[in-house]
Amino acid sequence: MSSIRTIFFDAVIIGGGGAGLRAGLQLAQGGLKSAVVSKVFPTRSHTVSAQGGITAAIASDDPNDDWRWHMYDTVKGSDYLGDQDAIEYMCRVGPQAVDELEHMGLPFSRTESGRIY
Repeated sequence: MSSIRTIFFDAVIIGGGGAGLRAGLQLAQGGLKSAVVSKVFPTRSHTVSAQGGITAAIASDDPNDDWRWHMYDTVKGSDYLGDQDAIEYMCRVGPQAVDELEHMGLPFSRTESGRIY
C-alpha cells in the first residue's frame, strides 16, 4: 500500500504562465518555499500563446514614446473606467519589466536592427 506524501509550502501559485512563474521566482528569492502548479508545460502557457504580447513604452522605434502616452492611451481605451493608479504603475514600470524579462532570457520579436518592437 502506497502512502500519500505531504509537502508543505509557504505559497502555492496556480498557473505557470508569465505572471505565475514571475511570482514564484520573487517568492523564492525572498526565501519562501513556493510551488507553481500548471496544467500545461510553461512553454505551452497562455502567456506564450497570447497573440497581443505585452505592451510597454520602450521607445524602440519612436524616440518620443513615453510611459505617460501609454498611460493616457490605456486610460482612454478603458473608457476611463480602469483603475488609474494601477494603470499609472503598470505603464511607469513596464519598460523596466521588459528589460528584466529580456535579461532573464525571454525571447522578444525584434526589428532588423535588433531592437525589441
